[in-house]
Amino acid sequence: MREPAFWYRPRSPNSYLLSPLGALYGAIAARRMARNGFDAGIPVICVGNYHVGGAGKTPTVLALAKLLRELGETPVVLSRGYGGRLHGPVMVDRERHTAADIGDEPLMMVRDVPVAVARDRLDGVALAKSQGATVILMDDGFQNPLLLKDASLIVIDSARGLGNGKVFPAGPLRAPLQAQLARTDALVLIGDGHAADDVAAKISARDKPVLRARLKPDAAAVAQLFGKRVLAFAGIGDPERFFRSLAACGIEVARARPFADHHMFSRGELAALAAEARREQLILVTTEKDLARLRGRDGVPDSVVPFAVQLEFGDPAKLKQLISDHLYKARERRFSSR
Repeated sequence: MREPAFWYRPRSPNSYLLSPLGALYGAIAARRMARNGFDAGIPVICVGNYHVGGAGKTPTVLALAKLLRELGETPVVLSRGYGGRLHGPVMVDRERHTAADIGDEPLMMVRDVPVAVARDRLDGVALAKSQGATVILMDDGFQNPLLLKDASLIVIDSARGLGNGKVFPAGPLRAPLQAQLARTDALVLIGDGHAADDVAAKISARDKPVLRARLKPDAAAVAQLFGKRVLAFAGIGDPERFFRSLAACGIEVARARPFADHHMFSRGELAALAAEARREQLILVTTEKDLARLRGRDGVPDSVVPFAVQLEFGDPAKLKQLISDHLYKARERRFSSR
């Protein structure tokens, strides 16, 4: 689904009318989050967000996986495989699986880190541990109480913030903000915006760290497209952010075609995009996540260029210390409870 525009407006009749439903949903979500989770036996680091839609979780997971390997750990990502038909548990295999099987994000991440897909997260934990995992990286699942989290890092797009601050369906929040703040161990603000400054202040007031990060485009992708006219398309949580990133790199976005998050492109849509690009003499460009979703599909234009990005933290040493401390505390707690 596309996010309703009224979620990001300060006042809206739609939001007001849906507030009773939001209050009910929020009460259930808050009560559910308060439950005690199952101890996986190894450290669990969750990368989540307070709201529905995209914020930059996947690049954050990949950055943490790289850091954990530098610390001598063997991370395995645990994902529900949103949009895929397989319930799992299954280890993702790029040669065998498509996005229709296990979702687009696992297929994208598995190039850099092993990924276990499981609708039942406890089954996913068992599979990850059987693969030699020393740390489980949860991709999403912050509001899910099933697993005990040793650290929860919350990602927010600093340009978008949390919209109207109301709980779904009146707004984008997955649960009341106070209930979510209480279980947050660190906040990751992506970009240079100020829409989330108030949330950052609330986290800092709780003596929890706020980390700044930026999405850095791949130099080779920028060089390939610099000064060119492109037709950009994306089915992610915030397509406009992708279009802005292209323009900021000196790439002329002559046409921009946004789609809903996790959109499964039809052959007709792909043919229409290719025809428009040929007619206007434009280069087709999309995100790596969208390209993962197109893998193995019929009718995908050969000329589609992926625009890769990586997350860079403003203070890598602070992040490294944060993760090291949480790993130490997680293992100390388990050792002392034996």
